Amino acid sequence: MKINTAEFVISNSDVSKCPKDFLPEYAFIGRSNVGKSSLINMITNHKKLAKTSGRPGKTQLINHFLINNNWFLVDLPGYGYAKVSKKTKSIFQEFITDYFETREQLVCAFVLIDIRHEAQTIDIEFMSYMGESEIPFCIVFTKADKISKVKIDSHVAAYKKKMFANNWAEMPHYFITSATESTGKEELLSYIDEVNQEVFKNNAQL
Repeated sequence: MKINTAEFVISNSDVSKCPKDFLPEYAFIGRSNVGKSSLINMITNHKKLAKTSGRPGKTQLINHFLINNNWFLVDLPGYGYAKVSKKTKSIFQEFITDYFETREQLVCAFVLIDIRHEAQTIDIEFMSYMGESEIPFCIVFTKADKISKVKIDSHVAAYKKKMFANNWAEMPHYFITSATESTGKEELLSYIDEVNQEVFKNNAQL
């Protein structure tokens, strides 16, 4: 898939105010400072589509971007550490939950994980929530340019082990990416393209 157009549509904290279009949506979420904005900018070929910041917890709203006029990329607030008040955090964590559990247009979430670190409990817990809630998702390991191939394989294996220990039957589909080197860009876009084709095919048969 080639991304020709990517435009910002709306930011809000109320799921009922999200776009009414029944276009497939792909949500990007991860711990604060995981490199989400950089990844979004990399796959969309826009240096400033998503705002990057050295300050974790910058994204605090549901952000919709219309891609190629036929699907939405949704930038969600990070979970875990963020320099915001507990009250603010509880509010946006609540609308994240609302989004995942009520948004019919969501076809897949991409859970971003920093590959430089060994398996983090907070990531395992978040993915367990996604699995228990039957929300389809893939794992996107970020910042692969920062460590060796050996360490990447070791950390992925550690996640597999932890997930199997938490009663997962199999490892979710995953991607190895680097926003700096555009690693994984084609694989991610090809995956989205395949899912889109399936969605549009099923909708045409309704």
